[in-house]
Amino acid sequence: MRKIWKRMRFIVKIRRFIPFLIEFFRSREVSMFKKSLSILLLAIYMVFPFDIIPDWLGLFGIIDDVTVLLFILQQIVKMAPSHLKNKYGI
Repeated sequence: MRKIWKRMRFIVKIRRFIPFLIEFFRSREVSMFKKSLSILLLAIYMVFPFDIIPDWLGLFGIIDDVTVLLFILQQIVKMAPSHLKNKYGI
């Protein structure tokens, strides 16, 4: 139950990701490997949007896209320095 609540809070904080991502990619503390990996994950998803549930099923089709995007954002957060996470409350 705690894990589900944590993911729900993560979704609500999605508006904080744009400034977080900008600072993540501008930060000298984040290695080029981590930045490249993040860009690669996002690019792979954009080029090959893997659909577990087809998009023509309406809301259910969008849920899997949001899930994959949130997974990628969670991986970027895990790679970020702790002061960035604290600054944006992520």
